Amino acid sequence: MGELSEKTLEILKEKGALRESLIQERLKDNRARCGVCQRLCVISSGGSGYCKTVVNIEGTLYTTIYGVISSAAADPIEKKPVFHYKPGSLCYSVGSLGCSFRCVFCQNWQIAYADGLSADGICRYGVSAETLVAAAKRTGCEGVAWTYNEPAIWLNYTLDCAKLAKESGLYTVYVTNGSATEAHIDMIAPYLDVYRVDIKSMSDDFYRKLIKLPSSKGIRDMAIRALNKGMHIECVTNVIPGWNDSEHNLRETARWIADNLGGGTPWHVTRFFPYAKLADVPPTPMHTLERAAQIGREEGLKFVYLGNVVTAEGENTYCPTCGNLMIKRAGFDASIVGVTPEGRCKYDGAELGIVM
Repeated sequence: MGELSEKTLEILKEKGALRESLIQERLKDNRARCGVCQRLCVISSGGSGYCKTVVNIEGTLYTTIYGVISSAAADPIEKKPVFHYKPGSLCYSVGSLGCSFRCVFCQNWQIAYADGLSADGICRYGVSAETLVAAAKRTGCEGVAWTYNEPAIWLNYTLDCAKLAKESGLYTVYVTNGSATEAHIDMIAPYLDVYRVDIKSMSDDFYRKLIKLPSSKGIRDMAIRALNKGMHIECVTNVIPGWNDSEHNLRETARWIADNLGGGTPWHVTRFFPYAKLADVPPTPMHTLERAAQIGREEGLKFVYLGNVVTAEGENTYCPTCGNLMIKRAGFDASIVGVTPEGRCKYDGAELGIVM
C-alpha cells in the first residue's frame, strides 16, 4: 500500500475511520483526483493527498478521519469568532487531524500538521454523528462547529453530522480557511448555517510564501458562493507585522469584503502572536489593529472587531445608524443590550443582520 501499510489500513477499518470519499474523479492507471478541497490532488494508488487524510486504495479515494476527534469543547460561539449568529450561545466545537494548508504560523500545528494516516491513538475514534449531536445537547450547546483543524478536508463526517444536527434543531458552523471546492460547498450548503472564513490577505505572494498555496482567488470565490447559498458569513484577518499589515492590503481586504459580501459582514481583525516559523515576528501593535478597524469603516464595513486583545470596546457591537450599544462583550461573554429578537436595533429599528 505504499504510504499506508496494510496493518494501518485494517486498524482504520476496524475503527470506522475509513470511508469512500464523496467527491472524486477516477483517472487512468488507478489514479484519482480528490475534489474535496481546492488543491485537487491527483493521487496514485497507495498514495495520499496533501492533507494526509485521503488515501488511494486501488484507484478509489478514502478519507481516513471519519469520526476521528482530536479536540472537543463546549465553546462560546464568540470564540470562533462569530459575533452575529446566536450571540451568547454555546457551540459544541470539534476538530480532527490534518489541513489543506501549511501555514508557517499555525497556532494548531500539532493537529493541523498531524498525519491522518497514522491511527496512532492520539484521537477518539468511532465518534458517530449521533454521538456528536448527543454530546452537543448534553453540554447545553445550541450548535455544532467544525474547527481547530480544517473542515474542508472532513466532508464525509461534517455532512453526516450537519444533517443530523439540523434535524435535531442545532445550528451548524464551519470555521474554515476557505479551501472547499464548489462541489463541496454545494453539497454541505443545505445543512450549514455559518461560514466563518479567513481572508488572510489579498496578496497571492502572501499565500505562496506563508501558506504554500498558489493563489487566494478560490478562497474569495467560495466565500461568495457560500453567501449566495444562504450562509451567514463572518471574516477574520490575522494581522501579521511585515506581511499583511500594510494600509494598502488592509484597505483592499476591507473593500473586497464590503463590495462582495456586503457592508454588514462582520470583519474580525485579530492580533498575531509570535509562533512556529514566525517566532521572530513581534505581536501586532495595537495601533495597527485600531487603524485596520478605522480602514474597515472607511471602506463601508459597519461592524469591525478587534480580536486576540483586551479592549474596552473593540469587541462590542454598536448600531451603525444611532450608535447605541447593541451587544457588550468581555472576553467570550456576550450581554445583549439593544438587539430585538428579530435582530434589529431596539432604539431605531435598524436591521443589524444578527441572528438571535
